[in-house]
Amino acid sequence: MHSTSALNQMGFGNLLAQADGVALAVLILLLLMAVFSWYYIITKSLRAWNIRGRADAVVSGFWDAASLPEGIKSLETERKSEPFSKIGLECINAAQHHQRHTGGKLGEATSLAEFTERVLRRAIARETGKLETGLTFLATVGATAPFVGLFGTVWGIYHALIRIGASGEASLDAVAAPVGEALIMTALGLAVAVPAVMGYNFLVRSNRVTIASFDNFAHDLHQYFTTGARVEGGSVMAAASRPVTAK
Repeated sequence: MHSTSALNQMGFGNLLAQADGVALAVLILLLLMAVFSWYYIITKSLRAWNIRGRADAVVSGFWDAASLPEGIKSLETERKSEPFSKIGLECINAAQHHQRHTGGKLGEATSLAEFTERVLRRAIARETGKLETGLTFLATVGATAPFVGLFGTVWGIYHALIRIGASGEASLDAVAAPVGEALIMTALGLAVAVPAVMGYNFLVRSNRVTIASFDNFAHDLHQYFTTGARVEGGSVMAAASRPVTAK
């Protein structure tokens, strides 16, 4: 009878019924951490898969176009949130802007290279920042959630010691509720932290691959608009049929 009663006091429902302000604050904090962690894990994972799934089609659609205007049109048909098309269009606009204001002189080749490089770096930095949104939060949750749960554990043990001191006995019936609170807090802290850490590691790895693709595409664009040819696989692809011309 006593054992059954003690076990009932160690449940999550009993914790909610008897939790004081501090315990409730810890529970709410862990709940918020869990909700926002899963939000970032799900939304950022879906975006990463979508970007990587479309990357080859976007890049090849541009390079396989018969002319530069057709390549531009293929990039403009992409969604505004698609990063490769945005990087490509910014580079094209920069090259066309440079040519309009320099007259396309051969002596300006170096400044064109520097100008497009700055634009590409800025575009990559912006798209990289969008990819990394939420990663700091996931890292913070992964690092702090166990300690938030540990604080709840310590608080539960503190309540157990108070009950022992008040009752003069350390039976299971006397300390079941606070011990259950301590164990549940520990479990919740780990349950929040583990997915956050795993999601963070997955997204960092996925973003690293995507950023490398950004760099490769930007390098090809830079070579194309500054030399008139795209370097790929150690060979030069002629681009005379697609000169840089202003719209």
